[in-house]
Amino acid sequence: MMRLIILGPPGAGKGTQAARIAGHYGIPAISTGDIFRANIKNETELGRQVKEILASGGYVSDEITNAIVADRLAQDDCAPGFLLDGYPRTLAQVDALDEMLAGRDSELDRVLELVVDDEVVVARLLKRAEIEGRADDTEEVIRERMAIYHRETRPLSDTYRERGLLVEVGGEGDVDEVTERIITALT
Repeated sequence: MMRLIILGPPGAGKGTQAARIAGHYGIPAISTGDIFRANIKNETELGRQVKEILASGGYVSDEITNAIVADRLAQDDCAPGFLLDGYPRTLAQVDALDEMLAGRDSELDRVLELVVDDEVVVARLLKRAEIEGRADDTEEVIRERMAIYHRETRPLSDTYRERGLLVEVGGEGDVDEVTERIITALT
C-alpha cells in the first residue's frame, strides 16, 4: 500500500519518474496533465476548455481538476495505492485531496519533491517542446508557468513538510540515478 504525490516544477522529470516509481510499487501513476492532453487530442468539451487555458500559460481550475482526480481515485486499480503527478497544485487542492482520502478512510504515505534549478527546467522544456511538438511550451509560457509554480504551488512543500510527509530528492542528472535516489529516499 503506497499513496504518493510527486511535486516539482514543470519539466523536473515528474512524468518519467512517476512511471518508474509506480512500476516499482505496482500502483497507477495518475497524471492530470496526461488526462488533460488526452481530452485535448480527442477534442472533448473539457479538452477545448483546457486547451485555451494552457495556451495562455494558466492552470486548469480547481473545480475541474478536483472532479477528475476524485473520479480517477475511485477506480479499482487505485485500491492498493497511487502516485499523483500534477495534483495537488494549490492549497485548496490539498484540502480537496484530504477530503477525498478521508472519505476512503486513507491518507498519504509520502510526498516526493523533485528539486531542479529553474534554468535547467527551462532548457529541458524548450527541448521537449521541440522534440514533441508541444505548441504550449514556448519560452514565454514556460517562464510564466514557472512563476505560477513558485507563487502558488511551492506552499504545498511547506504544508507537507510540516506534516512530516515531504521527501526532497535532487532531480538533475542521469534518469536511472534519479530513480535510485527516489527509491532510496522513499524506503
